[in-house]
Amino acid sequence: MHIAVFSQYHTNPDCPATSRHYSLLTQIAQQHRVTLITTRTWEPQRLTERFPWLPEGVEMRAAAVPYQNNMGSARRVLSFGQYAAYALREGLRINKPDVIWGISTPLTAAWAAAQVARLRRVPWVFEVQDLWPSFPIAMGAVPSKLARRELYKLEGKLYQQARAIMTLSPDMTNYVQQVGTGATSRWAFAPGKVHTVLNGTDLDLAATATDAAVAALRQEQGLEGRQVILYAGTFGRANDIPTLVAAAERLALVCPNVVWLFMGHGYDEPLLRAAAGRCSAIRLVPAQPRHAVFTWFRLADVSVVSFLGLPVLDANSPAKFYDSLAVGTPVIVTNEGWTKSLVEQHKCGWFTPAGNAEKLTERLAEILRNPAQLRTAGAAGQRVAATQFDRQRIGQTIQRILEQAR
Repeated sequence: MHIAVFSQYHTNPDCPATSRHYSLLTQIAQQHRVTLITTRTWEPQRLTERFPWLPEGVEMRAAAVPYQNNMGSARRVLSFGQYAAYALREGLRINKPDVIWGISTPLTAAWAAAQVARLRRVPWVFEVQDLWPSFPIAMGAVPSKLARRELYKLEGKLYQQARAIMTLSPDMTNYVQQVGTGATSRWAFAPGKVHTVLNGTDLDLAATATDAAVAALRQEQGLEGRQVILYAGTFGRANDIPTLVAAAERLALVCPNVVWLFMGHGYDEPLLRAAAGRCSAIRLVPAQPRHAVFTWFRLADVSVVSFLGLPVLDANSPAKFYDSLAVGTPVIVTNEGWTKSLVEQHKCGWFTPAGNAEKLTERLAEILRNPAQLRTAGAAGQRVAATQFDRQRIGQTIQRILEQAR
């Protein structure tokens, strides 16, 4: 079967970003023909050369469309539009696929997939990675009422048109199903066509975070005898970095042996650099290739997955959440949604309310004084990861959905 994949961003494990679709395409291309329509955004950002840029058996069509996290709204919209136009053109040029897999974000990538599916009369499957347009609207990126109305209209129409819908969390599934089943919904569809396929993690890469690798990294970073808190990921507006900085400075007064590592890049990097300059407990770590982040997570005593207290963000499915638990490092989350329920149910982490530096400081001080509790929570997280987060199993589920959509 020929599968055409519409994804604006392609990465591999050499990049400082999740490589979810690299793992999934590696599996699927073993049994099916795959054509990936994407951009070259991440290719120049490879930090190592350990992995092929494309999985074996995947054909790529890639546009030179720039995109950076620090772009303004207008520049982002232009980038989204450029990719959509390219994807539409290339989708009509390639050999006719049996099924199309459209991956959002942004929503325009899914739109291009839907248009090609309609014109070529083939089914398409919609993967929802973030809740668009609800997320950019909640962040104030869509000030126009008309634009907001049209985006919500597009969202509902795409859900209705797709043969199947895949979401990355149970809260996303609930949201999408409500769009199609609400009493006033214009876009009715059967809730059963929505499937939860978690973001997940690469357990084979997690296994490379060995005792020896962690010991070498600890020595290299001068962290012997120190307790470590890790935030890894984008320093974006949605990630509530100011609250983490405030908590780090508070914690330094009561737990002087603790070091906060902030690994990544993004909008709030200047804020973090200023904080590191005045507080020795805060350190910035350059973004690392995907295959290396697991050793950093295992080095940490606890990791923090933080977001602003916006309801739309409760549905998030961040890679760092899965990666941390996969190596046995418990997680503090600040969302009220499914991640809170999961860490509390499985006792593999803790919840503190978003935007509350005082509560976060208190929770961290409490658990860092109890190493046995940290070890127990970490072991519980590894068990959950092994049974629920394995991308090999997730890939099998996705392949079945694509095959059944044909």
